[in-house]
Amino acid sequence: MNISIRGQHMEVTEALREYVEKKLSRLERYFETPPSSAGYVTLNVVKGMQTVEVTIPFPGMVLRAEERSSDMYASIDLVVDKLERQIRKNKTKVNRRFRQEAGMRDLFRVDTTRYQDDEEELEVVRTKQFPLKPMDVEEAILQMNMVGHNFFVFANLDTEKINVVYKRNDGKYGLIEPAM
Repeated sequence: MNISIRGQHMEVTEALREYVEKKLSRLERYFETPPSSAGYVTLNVVKGMQTVEVTIPFPGMVLRAEERSSDMYASIDLVVDKLERQIRKNKTKVNRRFRQEAGMRDLFRVDTTRYQDDEEELEVVRTKQFPLKPMDVEEAILQMNMVGHNFFVFANLDTEKINVVYKRNDGKYGLIEPAM
């Protein structure tokens, strides 16, 4: 698996780089073929907390996990464990969707002897509808904070597309835009 590792507010040592590569190579056993696109790992230190963020894009889906602790190596272990749980939990559903929609061979390797699939039902328990008032990003953040949510869907006044602003774990804000 091709992995791009970068550090924020820290230098990525060779030992850290090797540890990340070794741990993430454990994920390869779950795939029929390794991902063709590069995975991204960001190591970050803020106020003594060691954060690891991993993003592995696939056609039609993205595996992503983030973990933080007081030790960078522990954070790496935690994020890999979280990714493995995501894969095990979703591999049957993802494979079924890929077979039905794209006619592709299985994305995830099937290993019935090792793990039981967590076949929990995905149930929508509430549906909301609301008018999308065109606004700029700053106004959307203010609206989000006013309603006390950690995300807010809005019609972007500048791009005329549906966007989402969200509050990040570091207290800053993020913007999600469609890639069309």
